[in-house]
Amino acid sequence: MNVLIAGGTGFLGSALAGSLLSDGHHVWILTRNPLRARLPAGAQAVAWDGRTVGAWVDVFSTMDAVVNLVGENVGQWPWTAERKRRILLSRVEAGFALAEAFQKSARRPAVLLQASGIGYYGPRGSEPVDENSQPGTDFFSSVAIDWEASTRVVDTLGVRRVIIRTALVLDARGGILPLMALPVKLFAGGPLGNGRQGVSWIHLEDHIRAMRFLLENAKAFGAFNLTAPNPLSNAEFISALAKSLKRPCWLPAPAFALRAVLGEMSTLLLDGQFVLPRRLVDMGFVFKYQTAVEALQAIFGA
Repeated sequence: MNVLIAGGTGFLGSALAGSLLSDGHHVWILTRNPLRARLPAGAQAVAWDGRTVGAWVDVFSTMDAVVNLVGENVGQWPWTAERKRRILLSRVEAGFALAEAFQKSARRPAVLLQASGIGYYGPRGSEPVDENSQPGTDFFSSVAIDWEASTRVVDTLGVRRVIIRTALVLDARGGILPLMALPVKLFAGGPLGNGRQGVSWIHLEDHIRAMRFLLENAKAFGAFNLTAPNPLSNAEFISALAKSLKRPCWLPAPAFALRAVLGEMSTLLLDGQFVLPRRLVDMGFVFKYQTAVEALQAIFGA
């Protein structure tokens, strides 16, 4: 299978590319810096600007599948108006460009895997949510809605479009987990705010397996939550993290202090959802890591 990955040099994209290449698939990665990009061995770089259709459409027409993982990192502080604008535009401009490539391609790839996030649902308290739940109304929700809509035209072209609403991805080498683990390692870990907010998570290995499952399953289309089936509260997650690191969990971080330092960005830590992967499970996908304790112990070698 020939797979084109936009955002293939990032945390998830490079892991997906490596997995596909190890099984004999062929991978091309759209990147702004093809000469400097760090690519998995065997992947080929294709130049683009992230916003417009160019000569890369010729490569596009030889693909069997396209994966869109483009999006500026939301974890960079502070969230200025310009930062928020870039978070949104980096996603929708790339989506529009890929959608246009599908329209112009001499031969269309059969499937598009479109990234999104569980922020789509907004802060939900203790209410469990699945793919049938309505979107929220906050900044993250609006970004996810526009992100998903950026490639909606592909649905009218006979292309199978799969939307992946990704939860917190757990891995020791990337994503947000190393930052979350740092205060725990320094014996300063504890619940954030009241600790009751939901933490929906997925081990990196399961996330890659789920992406490939959806790419290769001809019956998969529409939105899927990529999150393990057992979400838990922030207090429970930090406790499991401390246990895996053999550290105490005793120093709560007050919500007012986090809001004072981080501003609107504190929503990343103080708000959450208990998200369920209902459609993924119904299609027969089996998670290797069912609980956060299992996932964290596997990551940190406990």
